[in-house]
Amino acid sequence: MTDTKVDASPDTVTVPSVAVDADGIAIDGTPRTLLCASLFYFRLPRQEWRRRLEQVRDSGYHCIDVYLPWNFHELAPGEWAFEGRRDAAAFLDLAGEVGLMVIARPGPYICSEWDGGGLPAWLGLDPDLRVRQNDVAFLAHVRRWFDRVMPMLAARQHHDGGPVVMVQLENELDFFDCSDRAGYIAALRDLALEHGITVPLVACAGQGDLQGATGEVHGVIPAFNFYPADDSPDIEPEVRHYAELARGRGLPLLVTETNRSHRTLRRLLASGASFIAPYLQSSGWNFGFTPATGNWGEPGSFMSHGYDFGGYVSSTGATRAEYVEAQVLAQVIDTLGPRLARSRPADPVTAVRLSAEFPTSSAPSALDLSGGGRLLAVPNLADEAGTATVQLLDGAATFIVAGGAAPLVLLDLPLDGWGVDATMALASADLVAVAAEPGRLELTFASEVPVTVVLRGLHEVVAPSGGPVTTAGDRATVTLAAPEPGTPAHTFVVGTDGSGRAVEVHLRARTMPGTPAAPEPGADGGRTRQDPALTDVVVSRVNVRTGGPEAHVTYAPGVPPPLEALGVHRGRGTYATTADLTDVSELLVFGACDVLDLSVGDVSLPSAATFGATQRVDVGAAQGDTAITAVVEIWGHPNFDDARLPALRLGGLRGLGSVWAVRGVREVTALWRVLPEGQWAGPPAPIRALGGWSSTRVGAPVTYERDLGLDPGHEHALHLEGLREPALVRVDAGTPRTVTAEDPWLLLPAGSGSSVAVTLPHDPSRPALRAQVLRVTNVERWSCGAEPDTVLTQYAARPPGDGDVVDLPLTLEPGTELWLDVDVPVLTGGHVIEVDGDGLRVTAWAGGECLGRLWTGGAGRPRFTGGDPDRLWLPAAWTVHASRLTLAVRGTRGSHSSTLNAIRLAPAPG
Repeated sequence: MTDTKVDASPDTVTVPSVAVDADGIAIDGTPRTLLCASLFYFRLPRQEWRRRLEQVRDSGYHCIDVYLPWNFHELAPGEWAFEGRRDAAAFLDLAGEVGLMVIARPGPYICSEWDGGGLPAWLGLDPDLRVRQNDVAFLAHVRRWFDRVMPMLAARQHHDGGPVVMVQLENELDFFDCSDRAGYIAALRDLALEHGITVPLVACAGQGDLQGATGEVHGVIPAFNFYPADDSPDIEPEVRHYAELARGRGLPLLVTETNRSHRTLRRLLASGASFIAPYLQSSGWNFGFTPATGNWGEPGSFMSHGYDFGGYVSSTGATRAEYVEAQVLAQVIDTLGPRLARSRPADPVTAVRLSAEFPTSSAPSALDLSGGGRLLAVPNLADEAGTATVQLLDGAATFIVAGGAAPLVLLDLPLDGWGVDATMALASADLVAVAAEPGRLELTFASEVPVTVVLRGLHEVVAPSGGPVTTAGDRATVTLAAPEPGTPAHTFVVGTDGSGRAVEVHLRARTMPGTPAAPEPGADGGRTRQDPALTDVVVSRVNVRTGGPEAHVTYAPGVPPPLEALGVHRGRGTYATTADLTDVSELLVFGACDVLDLSVGDVSLPSAATFGATQRVDVGAAQGDTAITAVVEIWGHPNFDDARLPALRLGGLRGLGSVWAVRGVREVTALWRVLPEGQWAGPPAPIRALGGWSSTRVGAPVTYERDLGLDPGHEHALHLEGLREPALVRVDAGTPRTVTAEDPWLLLPAGSGSSVAVTLPHDPSRPALRAQVLRVTNVERWSCGAEPDTVLTQYAARPPGDGDVVDLPLTLEPGTELWLDVDVPVLTGGHVIEVDGDGLRVTAWAGGECLGRLWTGGAGRPRFTGGDPDRLWLPAAWTVHASRLTLAVRGTRGSHSSTLNAIRLAPAPG
């Protein structure tokens, strides 16, 4: 697929601008192998964009890939924002200005551990709309988004002097149950073309399902995402498999996401990848209420505000050790240039004759370079250096490989392109620079260990420098000592090449370029000092505001509506009612998410984050008319689709769900009939306890059936305690419904019938199941207070006004929230914020922006993933006009008080 620009001269010529075809990738006719780093404008202050882009450029990478989140720009239906930190066009222009190409990824779904995967939350309010489907209603909304974003990208395509060289449609669709993949991807393709996109369109597979990701739609190039274990010996065979799939379609292998380790990236390169884009080399932050709720837990997790998977630039902009590795790999790629870009995978069976004393690849990969020669990746999967031996045409050669390295070894490389009629039979280290002039060739390698170079085709070789050279016929073997930092190793040989010319071949080995690296997270929390004189500031005095934000209150006569129906797409809401709890021992809460702070009467319960799983709440001594208050906070809509829990379903809504008063409980574990399907039980049906059938047919389904004797005039709930795997539950002759181990509950509406059948795989190791039926009544008549994130941010930005100045530590009584103001000094790199306290949920604002949220431990704290969950970043740019930090602090320990001990501000790294 090509993007072309037409010359309007009388002799019109079509000039390829971006070509992706069987020969690989070409930019303006030049074959290229491209390194690409993820860099996301929406996870950084605008003032940081240039510095982060220049860091990527200076790492040697050629491109950035950037998502464009739909819901970052459409804040509410029809309310668009493309200014300030949302000025995506300015970011793209800046990328081009610093010399980077761009792969734009506008979705509509982006994943990226971002709120809803970029899909606006209100889409879930339409029960007939099906996201990520060839659905008329959904695609009508997508068109509104593409009407905004695609013209911006079209105006910045490479053939018009812009940075955009590819546009990705959708993201990892093969993870999602799309009913018409071809129709959906074709619809997105057509919308892109309609808006003037002519650069190559790509769609990436997340788990290798090419058809599932692209629908095999014409005009959409398949790409692949790989996330192997970096120490796996089996990376190469898997990658080669997909390289062969791509070649079978006349395309190169595009790796649009992968790990950040450059040892792994080298293995992908040698396995045939023409485009390599490690995900999140340049880290960032999920500011505000933008993190997702994800399924990287047991079963779920909250994404942290620090968004950092260990890439070569930390969240605050400090470079790490992999940054140097990036520079070296980029130098190898650029030095080999079209030879590498037009290479072809070598036969791993006949072409690779390698043995090693260290653990390495189970099937190493090599490339046949254009113009001759071969590139072989030799990964050392151990921490210590070891030797490897490769069979050359005229015998074996042994060399040293550093621990944890994967040198790109060159074999049988003709040197005539650089003016010497000879062959480099072996170079055991990365070739990072070549300088050629008549009669003289200089080759520079990067290595931490001694370098072995074998030259073939030079005659009468001598080593005037006295270096370690051994000769045998026209083969000369040179060993360069391990270079010292700042002191390259150097030797040269003089000889006559195959054309009879006297030549000097200079060989240099240097260590990798020196770039200061910040400590990895955990050593010093990922922090480095801006200045040795700067120290942490421990805040011991705060201003406590009186009052809080004013919520917009509405009334719901029935079940509590979702927050999105109240206009809260990010933020929180307060639900309140008074219910008659006479003879009620407990409440059931179905589907509450993300964070529930529930009070029943005078009792505050611990904060709960169950990802929508049903909660059984003991009401204690509450009787008669009792106030029930629930504060529900959105952490983020799911970025993935996981059917185990309501809060993990893509497009799932947030809020209180539904609340039910339990009026009676019955045990129904016994007296289930065992039906014959899948087992040998015959008529008359045996009677067993639920799950109690004994059989040698392990794993085969067993169906248990029982009449539960339900009162048709009341609602009920069925609880299957002890489930370890999904069960199918059918009520009367209805459609079977899946009940999961993570939420083993099923609501049975009034009049739904009494006959229940439960089908589950036979598992003799499963502990005994327990079944209960609960008679329930719906708790209704709720007042609903909406506090979207915009309202919270506006309140935080107000002057503090009159309040109390108090010293820390500060005790928060159960069910209370305090708003605090703290003066902070201005630092050029900003601050890292840490909160010392037990059982606190903290939201922070500064400079009119919400920085994010922390949860300081406690028994109910959910799992956090994606970065450091215990720190926030206050960018210096957000303290220029105001040096105040505002915190909303809420206790999470229910009836127990929580304590705020101290607030620490540390100079941020970078």
